[in-house]
Amino acid sequence: MNIIEFITNNIPTILTLVTTGVFAGVLAGLLGVGGGIVIVPVLFFLFQSFGVSPESAMLIATATSLATIVPTSISSIRSHHQKGNVDFNLLKRWAVFILMGVLAGSWLVTRVEGTVLTLLFGVIATLSALNMLLRTGKSALFQQLPAKAGQTVMGTSIGFFSAMVGIGGGTISVPLLTLYNYPAHKAVGTAAAIGLIISLPGALTMLLMGNTPTDAPAGTFGLVNLIGFICIVPLTVLFAPVGASLAAKLDAAKLKKIFALVLLLTGLRMLAQIFL
Repeated sequence: MNIIEFITNNIPTILTLVTTGVFAGVLAGLLGVGGGIVIVPVLFFLFQSFGVSPESAMLIATATSLATIVPTSISSIRSHHQKGNVDFNLLKRWAVFILMGVLAGSWLVTRVEGTVLTLLFGVIATLSALNMLLRTGKSALFQQLPAKAGQTVMGTSIGFFSAMVGIGGGTISVPLLTLYNYPAHKAVGTAAAIGLIISLPGALTMLLMGNTPTDAPAGTFGLVNLIGFICIVPLTVLFAPVGASLAAKLDAAKLKKIFALVLLLTGLRMLAQIFL
């Protein structure tokens, strides 16, 4: 089946991808969790409905998610930078270590089984949801960021694990930074920039080095599905600034709890697919 036939015969699927782009864009700007935390599970289950194996579906979902985050993060960076919420000094200190983690993690994705990524995503999604539910409004555990060695570990870990599961970094970096008494709005804005450092090299590695699974859906090159990319990206770019604007107007804490519940169920469902 070629790409045109695929689109013609799968209008509901296209609409699902477009809707995913809207939610991912808004959440990226509003909560700083990164659109990937929405995109990966949607693509994971959607690809399986096409007859793709769970292992292949997770590999392609991870790579495609990273590709969509590239333009989304650029759009989000602009919005947050205008509000003065991007910490470029922190980025200068962390960029190299994040990149090292990304290159290691994205290379590993092209070599491991999809089940490993599903397990890792399920764990990260579940822990992230519990953090949102249990630590909202709580005081920081530490009063300042650790010394250089500690920040090196933080940056490398954010890059590595984010690339491994196809998320932009906000899901890990925002709660991690706020644990160290880092301003929440600046953590969200800086996470958008971290997302670009993660997504661009990660997506390119998986596109150029990934071996396309034999059961991959139409339009997949390397491990990146271009149909998913084309359907999702315009909406994420359009709605990321909307989310950033809403962040200053709405009660983000209540919205975050609702999202956390959905994320918790998603993470548990992905873990159940492995163990049950």
